[in-house]
Amino acid sequence: MHRRLILEIVQPLQILQKSKIFSLSFVSFFRKKDFFSAHERQAIIDAIQSAEKQTSGEVRVYVESRCRFIDPLDRAGEIFFGLRMEETAERNGVLVYVAIKDRQLAIFGDSGIHEKVGERFWQQEVSKMVHAFNRENYSDGIVKVVQDIGEALKKHFPYQGEKDKNELPDDIVFGR
Repeated sequence: MHRRLILEIVQPLQILQKSKIFSLSFVSFFRKKDFFSAHERQAIIDAIQSAEKQTSGEVRVYVESRCRFIDPLDRAGEIFFGLRMEETAERNGVLVYVAIKDRQLAIFGDSGIHEKVGERFWQQEVSKMVHAFNRENYSDGIVKVVQDIGEALKKHFPYQGEKDKNELPDDIVFGR
């Protein structure tokens, strides 16, 4: 049932985006929370920027208190499309999603990178985050996974010099 719900949401989003009348506001979602210290936030942003300097791929991190869906991958998909991450030229955007209080997480890779690395890669990265999170090393877990994703993106979508541009912001997105 919850898979059907996400399809009902995502499909209209894609249709509206193609018609150029779609505009989604996340203003209330961008409030900074005290999930991380200033140092931890900067470490995550530095990891994103470092990863993206080596690839044409894009990485975003989205953190919120609670996951609105039963399956965090469904929520990650909703956020991925809401942030318009599928609009990267090579379909190589990756979203790292974390719901802190619900202790849920997911990684959502667009079709370009998913075809290159496969399901096993994502499962391994989620396992690494779970291991770090179980030790309450949230920022370290996110940094390590962003670095690993950056390496995978670098391998399959290397930096293209002047042709390459940063297509998405590098900051952490904080939800409710």
